[in-house]
Amino acid sequence: MATLNIHARSLAYFDMIRRCGSIREAARRLHVASSAVNRQLLQLEVEIGSPLFERMSTGLKLTPAGEVFSLHVITVLQDEKRMASELDMLRGIRRGSISVVSVEGLNADLLPTCLERMVTRYPMIRIQVSSAGSAQTAAAVAGGDADVAIGFAIERNEALRQCAVGRFGLGAVVRADHPLAQQPQVSFADCARYPLILPAPQLSIHSVLKPLLAHHKRALTVFLETASVELAKSMVGRGVGIAFQSRLGLEREIAEGHLVHVPLKAQIRLTTELGVYVRAGRTLPPAVDAFIQVVAEEIERREAEEPASAT
Repeated sequence: MATLNIHARSLAYFDMIRRCGSIREAARRLHVASSAVNRQLLQLEVEIGSPLFERMSTGLKLTPAGEVFSLHVITVLQDEKRMASELDMLRGIRRGSISVVSVEGLNADLLPTCLERMVTRYPMIRIQVSSAGSAQTAAAVAGGDADVAIGFAIERNEALRQCAVGRFGLGAVVRADHPLAQQPQVSFADCARYPLILPAPQLSIHSVLKPLLAHHKRALTVFLETASVELAKSMVGRGVGIAFQSRLGLEREIAEGHLVHVPLKAQIRLTTELGVYVRAGRTLPPAVDAFIQVVAEEIERREAEEPASAT
């Protein structure tokens, strides 16, 4: 279905300036002249009676009035997208588009499983996926840059609505021939006897492990600290240390017998929360609703398969 041009062009221009922080870059992405974009912005500011952007040497920054106006613009543009999707659904076309931002670790198995299910059920829906840290995924949805965020331990925010959640136990990730690989569960002290590969502070798991790290600080041998799940997994596979994460992202390596996920024994179960989020107050297009349902089903299924608590 063709794009519905039923909203003022100035709103689309304003939104692109907001995203880019630059009139010139916004014009380039919109394939129009910079003067046309600037003219629309000036007209908006006259109508609203207040500057919408602060002109700075590093680019354009939203003023308080611009922040308020941006919430309206995001709602209008997303409602246009929802209406187009609903009209298509009425025609039986079942098409639409979804933008998803997800944490890297889900790209290994969970997200491909959900996408495979989507293309089987809704082959006409187009999905755009990008990867970011959990905090960045939340910011992308709150700012209207993505429809759905999937991330770990995202802080509660009035700008977000949680649509699904699952809790997954943390464990030590070791190579199959590691001395700890055959244990039903291990303590952090057991792991501290070996070189460790630790999550960097920007990963949510870091905050979960922080009390254990502080308690065993003197006994630790930290080989590597990284924000890359793939790098940590690769280094464990090379036999150079022990990493820590949930089973999510390790599905293939565990199934093939290369890596082992050993539950961490603690006084309380160490878990990380995986959530699916959309912008609060938004009426979701049918395509987005369908995608969230698929992801929620898969999270629920995997949470049910979690090993018994290690305490």
